[in-house]
Amino acid sequence: MNDWPRDVLIHPSACVDPGCSIGSGTRVWHFSHVMAGASIGKDCTIGQNVFVAAGARIGNHVKIQNNVSVYDGVELEDEVFCGPSCVFTNVKNPRSELSRRSQFSATRVRRGASLGANSTVICGADLGRYSLLGAGAVVSGQHPDYALLLGVPARQVGFVSRHGHRLEARDSDGNLLCPESRFRYRETESGALSCLDHPEDLPLP
Repeated sequence: MNDWPRDVLIHPSACVDPGCSIGSGTRVWHFSHVMAGASIGKDCTIGQNVFVAAGARIGNHVKIQNNVSVYDGVELEDEVFCGPSCVFTNVKNPRSELSRRSQFSATRVRRGASLGANSTVICGADLGRYSLLGAGAVVSGQHPDYALLLGVPARQVGFVSRHGHRLEARDSDGNLLCPESRFRYRETESGALSCLDHPEDLPLP
């Protein structure tokens, strides 16, 4: 038995263990497996052939595309996007003959960040809000809000807006401008970026 909200959709081919937490409006599609102890927020999309481990934490409005495994120690905050076949790890030096379950490294992908198809997030990474990891990139370490991360290993090559566009144009005050929304972004002397026109902890209008 489970106590999931009635509007949760579980495809008949999915394996969803009793004892996990699933929020209202979430959809779990073909051949996916959610383990007991996993936590998934409301209005999420769990695509085909996705695995969610017992220790994984997934926020609200998260979209996980096909063929992604979210392992113990991984936290995806609200509105994170995981592209098809992106990869998480949780041990930096795995050995089949040694159990290292007590050595899992925590990974955090913060609100609104996007992970491109076939990208890899090495355990211990901390990706800032609204950052964007390019397709096929391999990232480790800590990265700021709005960072555009490309390559193997991934390096920050600029900033992206909350709408996902590379920020290059500037207004007369030197603020970076999103070409879609025209939101202004200001860079501090320390290299951090903040949006001047919309609170970063609120959904887009």
